[in-house]
Amino acid sequence: MDEFEEEHHNKTHSSHSDSLHNDSKTSIHVTALDGVVNVNSLFTVAVFVGLSLTSPGQQSLTDNHTECDAGPDVIRNLLVFEVVSFSFFLFSSLVAQGLKLAINLINSKDPHDAVRAHINTKVLHLGMLASAVGSVLGCIFLLLSMVDVVQIRLGMLSCGSHAAVRAVAGLVGLVSTALAVYVCTVFYAFTH
Repeated sequence: MDEFEEEHHNKTHSSHSDSLHNDSKTSIHVTALDGVVNVNSLFTVAVFVGLSLTSPGQQSLTDNHTECDAGPDVIRNLLVFEVVSFSFFLFSSLVAQGLKLAINLINSKDPHDAVRAHINTKVLHLGMLASAVGSVLGCIFLLLSMVDVVQIRLGMLSCGSHAAVRAVAGLVGLVSTALAVYVCTVFYAFTH
């Protein structure tokens, strides 16, 4: 084997092993991005359920309907929080889908493919971080909208409705804990 053939063989072998390593590494990224898109889809369904409760004249399920019923300002807040939440989930999903598309183009097996993408690892991490931040903000606004849903259906928190207070306490406690775990996991993934 002459020097040129040996160098070509070493480069080919090296790039093949690098390619296998990158394929497995990026398949993990694609799986993570798939998870973000799937979870965002479920949350989007919750947004539309909340939007169905924004019709004026909703009465709470409490005994004293008049003084503890949510006013138009709570319904307006519910609508705003739902739309903002939907916007963040859509942003997060679109960023994740764009990254998946770029990764799949990079990992295309056809060497004669005219359409090839080049994505920087920093760009990939930044995009994944943006997608995670979008999901977290979407969850926060969805949480705020669910508090308004509870107030519409179970009475205003300011009235001291025990059912509303318990529902909101459980909702805020569980969602806050889950978001803290998610943020810590994302932070750990980006620092290790």
